[in-house]
Amino acid sequence: MSLRNKISSHRHADPTSPQSRSTPPVADSPWGAARLALTAFFAVDGFLFAAWVVRIPDVRSQVSASHSALGLALLCLSAGAVLTMPAVGRLCLRYGSRPVTVASLALLALAVPLPAHAHSVYSLGAVLLLFGAGYGGANVAMNSAAVDLVAQLRRPVMPSFHAGYSLGGLLGAGIGGLLAERLTTAWALALGGLLGLAVTVGAGLVLLRSPAAPMVAPERTPDPASGPTRDPANGPTTAPATDPATAPTTAPAAGRHVRLLVLLLGLTALCTAYGEGAVADWTTLHLTDDVHAGAGTAAAGYAAYAFAMTSGRVGGTWLSIRLGQNRLMLLGGLAAAAGMLLAALAPSVPVAIGGFVLVGLGLANLFPLAIARAGAAGGPQGVALASTLGYGGMLIGPVVIGFLADAVGLPLALTTVAVTATAAALLPLAVGRR
Repeated sequence: MSLRNKISSHRHADPTSPQSRSTPPVADSPWGAARLALTAFFAVDGFLFAAWVVRIPDVRSQVSASHSALGLALLCLSAGAVLTMPAVGRLCLRYGSRPVTVASLALLALAVPLPAHAHSVYSLGAVLLLFGAGYGGANVAMNSAAVDLVAQLRRPVMPSFHAGYSLGGLLGAGIGGLLAERLTTAWALALGGLLGLAVTVGAGLVLLRSPAAPMVAPERTPDPASGPTRDPANGPTTAPATDPATAPTTAPAAGRHVRLLVLLLGLTALCTAYGEGAVADWTTLHLTDDVHAGAGTAAAGYAAYAFAMTSGRVGGTWLSIRLGQNRLMLLGGLAAAAGMLLAALAPSVPVAIGGFVLVGLGLANLFPLAIARAGAAGGPQGVALASTLGYGGMLIGPVVIGFLADAVGLPLALTTVAVTATAAALLPLAVGRR
């Protein structure tokens, strides 16, 4: 729904008009009640997901799962998200994105404590299906609400929402690390769920009571250096970039050339999401099992990765203007590949954590730029194809790592992220030549 609304709004404006060519970007608006409430939803979404991530080693021990069995259980989380997303989009069309946002976050908050009470791989997979449904639904609904608010404000404020998600993930990982040796998994996730419900109620009342302004066509200002970008939310898991709702678009070209272009960009998104999913699900296990870090230190390692990802996304628009999209994606992919080799093969905790920081910085802007360029080339069909491939990478990453870890060990399995990051760095160069 949100993408169609964006594209429809673009069609109401004439990109060749003098006003479109000469009007400078509009200054950012003050933080109104609806914008603050929606940012709180993004932040709590990231917080709850990170609260689960830092407790994966404890839950794995609790259910006595092998690496491959845990990978299959984690697949249920991604499957629940992907299966829910189309239905949530239809619900947003029927009931509005704001009520669906509140309902989805409530479901996510209620599902967060459940993995702590699973005592087998099968029960863990079942509760993670519910967890994934809440997480996927929240990300679709929040982004739809954010797109509507961006169009109402006629300001490029989409990056601020995704920065809220990244900051929430950083806080969730940091607080989870501090409490790792003080609270049991059940108590930690229960308190996280209660916090999520409290934020959902408070921010939900504000969001639902805030009037929805009449929709208007957003002003569009060309940015030839960086081009339109879109940060995909969440995720599963869902960063700041130039919002295409305020950037110029061209009508999608037809034919084999455009399909090939979009396919290459979709493969870039797939390779990037493979790395993001693998790092999110296996970082803490690698640090505890292979590098022999304590639970708190392992959580801090994931927090460092999340902080690096947040920092990279905050500066993504500026970097794409300064360096150009192709160069930024090339440098980012190569940096992520080098960082993953360090993190996977380093014998010491500080070097491994430093590697994960480099991975976060490198991967930060690859997915958003790939999706945005696919949309610019192929319109909504281009975004749909690239996003589907990207979510496919998020789905298969944890599972592939799990099976490879049982076969050759987790460190070597994680080096596949370096391979996919290198591919993500090089694929945009092929796109640029076409």
